[in-house]
Amino acid sequence: MTVPTLIYASQPLSQSFTPPLTPLFEKALIHTWPEPETEPEREPEFEAPWAINTAAPLTEPNNSIPSTRRQEVLLLHAPKQKYRHTRNQPIPKLENDREILVQVEGIGLNPIDWKAPDFGFGLPELPCISGRDFAGKVVQTSKKESRFRVGDRVMAVATDYRDSRKSAYQQFAAASNFNVCKLPAHMSTNDAAPLGVAFVAAVLALGICLGVRFDTSITCPPGPDLLRVVRTLPPELLPEDIRSECFDGIPEHQRAKPGDWLAIWGGSSATGCCAVQLAKLAGLKVMAVIDVARSGERMLRYGADLLVDRIDIDRAVSILKSVTGGKLRFGIDARDKESAALLAQAMQKHDSNLVGLGGLPTEKIPGVLYHSVPIKLFHESRDVGEQLMLWLEKLLRVGLLVTPDIELAEGGLEGINAALDRLRDGTVNGPRIVVPL
Repeated sequence: MTVPTLIYASQPLSQSFTPPLTPLFEKALIHTWPEPETEPEREPEFEAPWAINTAAPLTEPNNSIPSTRRQEVLLLHAPKQKYRHTRNQPIPKLENDREILVQVEGIGLNPIDWKAPDFGFGLPELPCISGRDFAGKVVQTSKKESRFRVGDRVMAVATDYRDSRKSAYQQFAAASNFNVCKLPAHMSTNDAAPLGVAFVAAVLALGICLGVRFDTSITCPPGPDLLRVVRTLPPELLPEDIRSECFDGIPEHQRAKPGDWLAIWGGSSATGCCAVQLAKLAGLKVMAVIDVARSGERMLRYGADLLVDRIDIDRAVSILKSVTGGKLRFGIDARDKESAALLAQAMQKHDSNLVGLGGLPTEKIPGVLYHSVPIKLFHESRDVGEQLMLWLEKLLRVGLLVTPDIELAEGGLEGINAALDRLRDGTVNGPRIVVPL
């Protein structure tokens, strides 16, 4: 009897953070934006559709917020254009009693930050402010009592990319207090800046899509059983496009358990590095499919049990099958649809679960359950967001989660376009680019 193909495809993470890879061109890709020296000196006539509520007093006096309530930002006005440095824009207004205001000190760059403008993918209403990862200090706290105080050093994750108030490419950004992590004293804002998106994507891929439990580990501070937390929520509280993954995804009896093998194709990516560490904390055995010569030492440092070189893809698939005796049931692909299809070939043909961070293959293999990360869950569910951030605070405090290697880029907001060009042309591989402000 043929096992039916089971597919639960909520909004893929690729549509939230990582659009399709750059297509191959025989000639160099020509962008339509003007070179910097040809840009008009006059700034565009635009003002962001928000302003800080000057009538409401700050919860605590703070001199970090300019008396003018204005700031500098990067604006994207249209696809295939560079971000434009713009002065004299309003500081975001806090719209509910759980939002805080953060003075941005370090910005972590992500591939989506250049792919979205280049391909017109995943863009909100334009003009907009972009950027998903940032760290800094709290300058205004929420009206509702929370664990944050003015002056706290924090990291924030802007998964709600349609709300420019929460985006990173500005001097001050709003953030929901349940999407913010307080930093330990030993960690700098630059080191923390690129961690957020990678951590959230990795923990949701493991905890929701593969059913990994983080509450039973004896080697680290206990975390949440995400699947149990989510499946006790009323479905109507979650966006419709992530409900099937959250409520009808992996069956209870198929959940990953300590001792199970997990294969991560593209394990050297920032999300892959987080996934390796979190999977090990939960007791799984991890195989990382990577360019071993380039990233092998780093992946061993993160705890991978076995490194598989991806240079020879057929041999890589063969090794995954051999090591697991043809019984590999759990996989995460952190690259693209093509590598996800290769990973699916290495998995057993029943009761298997594959998460595609960069998209899912067009042709599905019967017996493999395909998953997309329900990234909206982080900012739509206060319970989920807050539990993840509280657990992350504990992991960072005791040093059980290593942040990605970083490379600092110069120029502040005005230097971001040049830094994104380096991501665009592929000259950065391994370290995450962080732009200090």
